[in-house]
Amino acid sequence: MDLGVISVRYARALLKCATLEEHEHAIYEDMTCLSKCYIDVPELSVTIVNPMLSQENKQKVLESACGEHIHSLTKKFISLVIKEKRENVMQLMAASYITLYREKNKIISGQLITAKAVDATTEAKMKKLIEDKTQATVEFNTQVDPEIIGGFILEYDTYRMDASVKTKLRTILTEFKK
Repeated sequence: MDLGVISVRYARALLKCATLEEHEHAIYEDMTCLSKCYIDVPELSVTIVNPMLSQENKQKVLESACGEHIHSLTKKFISLVIKEKRENVMQLMAASYITLYREKNKIISGQLITAKAVDATTEAKMKKLIEDKTQATVEFNTQVDPEIIGGFILEYDTYRMDASVKTKLRTILTEFKK
């Protein structure tokens, strides 16, 4: 069976259960933390699928990867995944849950990249601009990248607005070469 199908089925079941218990946001936070751990600590994937690691230790590792305040439903879910020997798909399950939760709650990710840090007012205006355009809630973060020289890059959903000085200079240079 396709790993993508398995992960989505488990994630849907988890979301349904979390919704019935009215804890879907707490589980979302756990899955977000777990997903981030898989990205930040690549050894986690290898450790979890190691056949020499006991089920109890796999449970402890995954629970600790979910953060300090893990929800009891997340613990039960991890236990089920390990019992069914599906821990190799846990990263995909977490990502699938995050996607399903965001779709259900109309949440999109947005990012503002600038050459220098922006104030809270500017950040709030950019976030509101995205929310007005998309009619969705935006999980927004800002990033400083001095290499763009000036201007900004705004990304959300599949949209990217690059108004950076670096890109404009590159465009001018390309035109001169023609």
